[in-house]
Amino acid sequence: MKRLFEPLVIGPVTIKNRIFSSGHDTVMARDGLVTDQLVAYHRARAKGGAGLIVMQVSGVHSSARYTSHVLMATDDSCISGYAKVAAAVHPSGCKLFGQLFHPGREVMESQDGSMPVAWSASAVPNERFRVTPRELDERTIAEIVAGYARAALRLQAGGLDGVEIVASHGYLPAQFLNSSVNQRSDGYGGDIGNRLRFLREVLEAVKGAVGPGMAVGMRISGDELDPAGLVEDDALAACAELDRLGLLDYVSVTVGTSASLSGSDHIVPPMNYPVGYTAAYAAKVKQVVKVPVLVAGRINQPQDAARIIEQGSADACAMTRALICDPEMPSKVIGGRVEEIRACIACNQACIGHFHAGYPISCIQHPETGRELLYGRVQKAVRARTVVVVGGGPAGLKAAAVAAERGHAVTLFEARSRLGGQVRLASALPDREEFGGAIDNLYSEASRSGVIFELRHSVTAAEVRGMAPDAVIVATGAQPRVPVLETVGMPAVSNAWAVISAPGRLKPRGRTVVADWRADWVGIGAARMLAAAGHSVVLAVSGYAPGESLQQYVRDSMVGSLYRQHIEIMPLVRIVGVDEDSVYLQHVLTGEPVILEEAYNLVLAQGSLPVDDLLRELAADESLAVTGVGDCLAPRTVEEAVLEGLKAAWAI
Repeated sequence: MKRLFEPLVIGPVTIKNRIFSSGHDTVMARDGLVTDQLVAYHRARAKGGAGLIVMQVSGVHSSARYTSHVLMATDDSCISGYAKVAAAVHPSGCKLFGQLFHPGREVMESQDGSMPVAWSASAVPNERFRVTPRELDERTIAEIVAGYARAALRLQAGGLDGVEIVASHGYLPAQFLNSSVNQRSDGYGGDIGNRLRFLREVLEAVKGAVGPGMAVGMRISGDELDPAGLVEDDALAACAELDRLGLLDYVSVTVGTSASLSGSDHIVPPMNYPVGYTAAYAAKVKQVVKVPVLVAGRINQPQDAARIIEQGSADACAMTRALICDPEMPSKVIGGRVEEIRACIACNQACIGHFHAGYPISCIQHPETGRELLYGRVQKAVRARTVVVVGGGPAGLKAAAVAAERGHAVTLFEARSRLGGQVRLASALPDREEFGGAIDNLYSEASRSGVIFELRHSVTAAEVRGMAPDAVIVATGAQPRVPVLETVGMPAVSNAWAVISAPGRLKPRGRTVVADWRADWVGIGAARMLAAAGHSVVLAVSGYAPGESLQQYVRDSMVGSLYRQHIEIMPLVRIVGVDEDSVYLQHVLTGEPVILEEAYNLVLAQGSLPVDDLLRELAADESLAVTGVGDCLAPRTVEEAVLEGLKAAWAI
């Protein structure tokens, strides 16, 4: 991986290695300004060895507020915040760029509950957010172009090393470039030369404002991968012309568009997308420009980044989620500790999932991310204590790892022969194999910290008392919930966990109904496995659609697979009964009965219930310090389990 750690010259700036964090919204801005939380977040990645950090987008005009938590660079009040970030990352030898941004019609949310007027090259609606914009007049275009230049000067005054014009993912510059969106008949529309004019004017204004001492680059989708998106030929032509004009110090290549569901999935591609698949698009850009080409998209391991660079597809790789998951990843490679890297599993749950929900981003494997002010540095215990952890799922493993790292003597008991709990179940599903990496990573951390593991040991309350530990953490997980159903005869009823563990046990006959209460990965996964095994599957969901509980990009991919496998989707129904050849449902809105005949198999994906007997018994003993974490408190997700494990270990 030698090439990965060679310096790279980007205009007037030299970055120390080829690993960078690309611009991504953190939901850590407040009132449009940098916060201490955001400073701490970037400091952690700089200290971990990243060569370059590209800060999240900064709005360049009052109409650029696409979320309620976007950074704004429209007045001088922003400068001190940028200066704090620069002061935090520069001592580690990390360079800092900032993104300059206008969303155009890609407005996700309002500021106060009322939707603002959105602007674009033309009044062409957005499919994903259902926004119909107004066409920009030339006076407002000039105002926005000037806004880019003024914003660049503010970032420069804050000590940043470079600025990046966001022309990717269907945002305003891409809307001008895209012939499907730009339907103008003036000097900003028509052929590719005219459609490039807005972006060219922006780059000219920014270059002229900041001078030769600051790197100026552009982020662009090599292909928006959408029927109405910017096509590859136009993207390449734009890159070639802007490079010929000397307006670029680098090009950062990605794919996809914010404008549609399928196109937006590429913004943060989930684990079913191939590793480094965007490199092919970067390689094409590299053929038409002379400046360095950077690439982003599903690059979560250093060996994958090294391969892309060795092959000449790009000069540097964005490893953004990899650095969210493990801020110290570059330093671990340099130090020969590759086996200690906590690899991103592209689950999207706490990173982009938090962003879409309006919360500061984090990581289900590493909840310290985004919480650096609280958990950024492990505090060694004043006095080492004996700690018993019961349960080897994600909650128990995190609790054990952190408690041992703090200096406590930790023993973890697991009733089964393997660690992992429901994570192992999830990793058995189609396109979810990578999810099991969460357990591998947590086990590795716990092992290195000195945790003693007792597998195949179903510990009792009496045993725990006999050990006289200073602290007990109970993480005994959950079991499938079986609702009360009206039954006639001897119907074939299974639970989804059993089907996922051994899908071949259930023989195809007539229709197989998967009754999905939670609308997460369990029902979809079981349905897909059964369809692959030859079943005619009906996925009956109590919500509006399958996967409602999942992050959008993950949900899109999984629901798309349901359609490709010809699985019938029946929304807004709950399971009420079953007999030997029919399944009885009820519409959740009207209460009307829905009967599925010739249905000989019923699979229940009805959530889970806590396994909390041990927790209740131990908690009744006032001589013990007992904490419950994860699903044994209340069934939720891996994210809550790991976070609660962290908190419990810090409290000892």
